[in-house]
Amino acid sequence: MDVVEVTEGKTRFFVPKQDPHLQFPPGSGPVFYNSRMELNRDTTVLLLSVLQPESYLDAMGASGVRGLRVAHEVGIPVTINDWNAKAVDLIRRNVEALDLAAEVTREDANALMSERRFDAVDLDPFGTPAPFVDSAARSAGNYLFVTATDTAPLCGAHLKAGMRRYFSRPRNTEYHAEVGLRTLMGFVVREVIKYDRGVEPLFCYAHEHFHRLHLRLRYGAAAADRALARIGYVMQCPHCLYRSEQAGMLPEPEECPLCGAALVPVGPLWTGRINDDGTLSAMQEVLPSVTAGTGPRIARLLETCRQELDTSSHYDYHVIAKSLRVSPGGIGTVIERLSALGYRASRAHYSGTALKTDAPLPVLEKVISGG
Repeated sequence: MDVVEVTEGKTRFFVPKQDPHLQFPPGSGPVFYNSRMELNRDTTVLLLSVLQPESYLDAMGASGVRGLRVAHEVGIPVTINDWNAKAVDLIRRNVEALDLAAEVTREDANALMSERRFDAVDLDPFGTPAPFVDSAARSAGNYLFVTATDTAPLCGAHLKAGMRRYFSRPRNTEYHAEVGLRTLMGFVVREVIKYDRGVEPLFCYAHEHFHRLHLRLRYGAAAADRALARIGYVMQCPHCLYRSEQAGMLPEPEECPLCGAALVPVGPLWTGRINDDGTLSAMQEVLPSVTAGTGPRIARLLETCRQELDTSSHYDYHVIAKSLRVSPGGIGTVIERLSALGYRASRAHYSGTALKTDAPLPVLEKVISGG
């Protein structure tokens, strides 16, 4: 295997050579490595530096870079697993080169997670994590991290695939990134609570081509019931921009108060907060001491997430402006005007034109139109 040396954070490691002329270079190597996921891995190292779990499983290691970085930069006991023999050989080569005490295994990820427990379990598959969440929920002691790169099924663009994988009916709305993130979390929560365990989000976000969850697990039926209470729906009007939120496993019929149309349920998905402010604050404090190539982007992401409202959808203020046939002012000005009227308003971390607010739609439209 032809390899090249790469550095992420404080860690130098070998990855297979890729064909840069292809549309998707990571797919050209015998072992998968995607440099575009560096921010994802940087945030993992940063969060684990705060949490300091007793053990960590990189369940589908591929090149092993995530587990290598956790072992080398955080210093906690790490197990890196992959089913591909070439991947395992490469991971072992990198473990030896870095002189790490990390354990390397070659097992089916579901079999491994069904047999052993780890304080933190990390799922980062190619595509959907859905087939692995049940065993991960049984294996994870206190923390469960999940990446999904099948954004089209999660966001409703590939509806049937999303329904098959996540037992939910997404909808391809202007807030589809939020729908995808909350659909993924709703699915993971439903897989966890059947074992009488609860879920608390620590740091969950959508970025470019992936969704990422960092969750703390709690024990007991009461904790599971609290998580279950956050499962619900976004009720979207099919004719205008109105939407509402509704708690419960099954949606109740609801009419749009603005145009009278029957609202369409989007879900089931997770409602409520997706981040823990104390955790984000601790990550901000630690960030200057962590070597991260995407550090400035992480700093902006954390700050935006701390200010972001907990609503399960957002309004795209350009979409509203277009419907009103007006030229909108800056989104910051709109947020300030809503705040001056006594409403809460914020940006969303995944889109520069996303606006979250508890103001009624007519008020928001009036503010954007300059009235």
